Amino acid sequence: MKIVVSHPTLNANSKNLLQSFVNHKLLLKLFTTIALFSGQLLYQLSSNPSFKVLKRRSLDKRWQPFTRSNSIYEFGRLLASKLGLKFLVKHENGFFCIDRVYRKHDQWVASNLAKLKKEGLIGVYAYEDGALNTFTKAKQLGIHCIYDLPIGYWKTARLLMQKEFHINPEWSATLTGFVDSQTKLNNKDQELALADVIYVASTFTKNTLLDYSGKLANVKVIPYGFPKVTFRKVYKPLKDRKLKILFVGSLSQRKGISYLFEAMNGLGNKVELTIVGHKAVPHCAVLNQALKQHNWIPSLSHDQVLRCMREHDVFVFPSLFEGFGLVITEAMSQGVPVITTDRTAGPDVIDNDVNGWIVPAGSSLAIKEVILKILLKPEIVEFYGRAAQQKALTRPWSVYGQEMTESIFSSQIVKTNV
Repeated sequence: MKIVVSHPTLNANSKNLLQSFVNHKLLLKLFTTIALFSGQLLYQLSSNPSFKVLKRRSLDKRWQPFTRSNSIYEFGRLLASKLGLKFLVKHENGFFCIDRVYRKHDQWVASNLAKLKKEGLIGVYAYEDGALNTFTKAKQLGIHCIYDLPIGYWKTARLLMQKEFHINPEWSATLTGFVDSQTKLNNKDQELALADVIYVASTFTKNTLLDYSGKLANVKVIPYGFPKVTFRKVYKPLKDRKLKILFVGSLSQRKGISYLFEAMNGLGNKVELTIVGHKAVPHCAVLNQALKQHNWIPSLSHDQVLRCMREHDVFVFPSLFEGFGLVITEAMSQGVPVITTDRTAGPDVIDNDVNGWIVPAGSSLAIKEVILKILLKPEIVEFYGRAAQQKALTRPWSVYGQEMTESIFSSQIVKTNV
């Protein structure tokens, strides 16, 4: 059994999936845009600070025989972004926009499937917004379509976020996710319709698909893994100091940011809030005013984020719509207990009131109640933090890869091709 994996940019979950596929001799080809391997000129250039954006495209040397890359549009996107040529990366229409990168990649993969079927290809694994042409061609060739939906269904997102325009109109400018054309939304629905199996990383994401009007294939929930635990957090007594609270993410109302700020009201000098993330928009008056009242860091590298997490007592992630929320598992791996909502992967990876807290989305009061509970009994920071890190130890990324591989091996894809 051989599978092609298609992902234009690759991220933590796709890379860990690939590692498991390679280990189990399941991978036929990886199709991506930019792929760097040790010994190549671009790999050496990625060590230069001017080319650091390429560093994350470095891949395991063992994957090189399986990897095919087609990078012109992605290089164009990165260069245009670096030079500030916004018209070239304009949403959906820019010549080097991310939408074009995904479309061109999708078309390229589709054009290779007929040849690959002769080499034993039986399934193609593709991701949202980059699967339509690939799946259409795969269906013609009798190749199984495996779909990865990394965030909740778009229609549910609109239904939930539309409420925020009425509840918190002053924050509505930060809700930038309503600009997709009807054509793009229709393409998302067609991808779902063509899939033979759909993988999601949280129960919340699966539940959003209840708003899909057509018939869907089996939807399987397999949560992502935790980063490797490499440090044991040192817990400082909450004596003669403030409780240090951290948020990391885009400064958008989709992340529930207004509810976090509201939860801080009235806590006075008992807490210290640090916000790490870029503004979704530059001129939201209420956001800019709130940031002045707290510690704001616009950007940190991934290693710096993990270090920052270890320096705080509690991590709060009040998202209103999240496919998973990797910052949740990152914070837990650093020994930091997390307060998050029921619209994230929190319910899948956190045992409520044991190694973290799950609160209703859109409730500043619920967030504040947990913080007050911690202030009354500060020793639970260490107790819950150690439990969170223990949870991380039980589910490293390798477990995610193994569960995905076992699921595909045991699925109808295999049964119909043996």
